Amino acid sequence: MAHSLSAKKRVRQNAKKRTINRARKRQIKTQTKYFEAALASGNVEAASEQFRLVAHKLDQTAAKSTMHKKTAARKKSRLAKKLNALKAQKVS
Repeated sequence: MAHSLSAKKRVRQNAKKRTINRARKRQIKTQTKYFEAALASGNVEAASEQFRLVAHKLDQTAAKSTMHKKTAARKKSRLAKKLNALKAQKVS
């Protein structure tokens, strides 16, 4: 248990930041699920739109330091690879 005033303040700040960070990560997971659902349906337009939204959310989260920039880039790359595979499948 924190005893000094600054330590008590730190505990309050950390609790607030933790809830914000968890909410941001949850939003990414939700957006990713929507993207995966669009991929599963085979709709390229819907999947492209969902990819744009999830990429934007990843960039925002990385900019706020909730997630490392390279982690966000890696996730976007993997999602883009799935989208490109769907597009290639539809073309051929």
